[in-house]
Parts: sequence; C-alpha cells; structure tokens
Amino acid sequence: MTDQTPLVEDEDEAEVEQLHGPRVVVGVDGSAGGRTALLFALHDAARRGVPVEAVGAYADPDRWMDLYVLGDHAADQVGAAAVDRVRGCVADVLPEGPQPPPQVHLRVEQGSAADALVRASHDADLLVVGSRGHGGFASMLLGSVSMQCVQHATCPVTVVHSPEAHHHRLHLRRSHHEEAGQADPPVG
Repeated sequence: MTDQTPLVEDEDEAEVEQLHGPRVVVGVDGSAGGRTALLFALHDAARRGVPVEAVGAYADPDRWMDLYVLGDHAADQVGAAAVDRVRGCVADVLPEGPQPPPQVHLRVEQGSAADALVRASHDADLLVVGSRGHGGFASMLLGSVSMQCVQHATCPVTVVHSPEAHHHRLHLRRSHHEEAGQADPPVG
C-alpha cells in the first residue's frame, strides 16, 4: 500500500476496544460479497465523513487442528493469515472506492464472524455485510452471518448483494421456473 492509503491496523486489543463512535463497520472475508460490502462501506463512510472499521474473523484453530502436535506457532500463523487476508482485501478494494478514501481500521478476531460483527456494531452508524460469504448453502438468499447480523446488531444493517450473488439468484429463479414448466421469468 502507498503512504496515501489511510489504513490503521489495530493490533493492540485495548486500542480496538476504544474504537467507538461514528463509523461504518463492514465484514470482510475475501468473498465477492465481502468485497462488494467493503466498497459500499467505503462510499457510505466517505459520504458521512466517518472512518471504516473492516472486521474479519477466523476459527479457533483448536477446533480443527491438533495444536499439541503443531504447537502455538500454528495458531499464530492462522491469526496472521486472517490479518493478511483482510489487509489484502482492503488494499485491493480501496482504489475502486472514493478518492480520497476514508480512514480504514482493521480488526481481526478469533471466533465467529457474526459475533465479531455484532460486537463491533456497538455505537456504529452502520454495519455492512455481504449477502453471501464462503458458506455452504448456495441456494440461500442470506448467509448465516448476514442473518445473525440483521437479527442482533445494535445499529442499522445494510446487506449488499454482489453481482455474482445476483447472477446466482437469477439462475436459481430460471431453474425453478423450468422445473415447474413455466415460461422464463422477466429479467431483473
């Protein structure tokens, strides 16, 4: 990233806890929906004149690997990879957003993405999430994380559909009509 990129990495947990007040919080997971949500959040934050808090999460390595064999080093690597994923996504999307971009704070937590986003939503102006992330139920219009955020966030929530999600929904709708023996539905 260049020196002009207003990126603030919140690695000190005490500093993360102090990030309250006017801001737009966005879930970033590297998916097409997450990238679209980040772009929306950048534009909305620029319009409001507030910073963006880009939030990522990663699973507890104890749940899926044997840390007794691999040691604490593996857990550190998982967290570092999650930070790199969020940082890379922000770096890729920032040039597509408003110029000059709003200040962006990174926040990556171990645990559930929905829990991290709901916690981050306290005192925020807006929480932005993608409609679909990396979940396994492709036929759902909302993913489990976006659904949890809509139900439990303490601020307004915007669910952003990526172009890929729109094309997928259109394909599902056409397939459903073909199975039912109906004419193709109107496009849009």
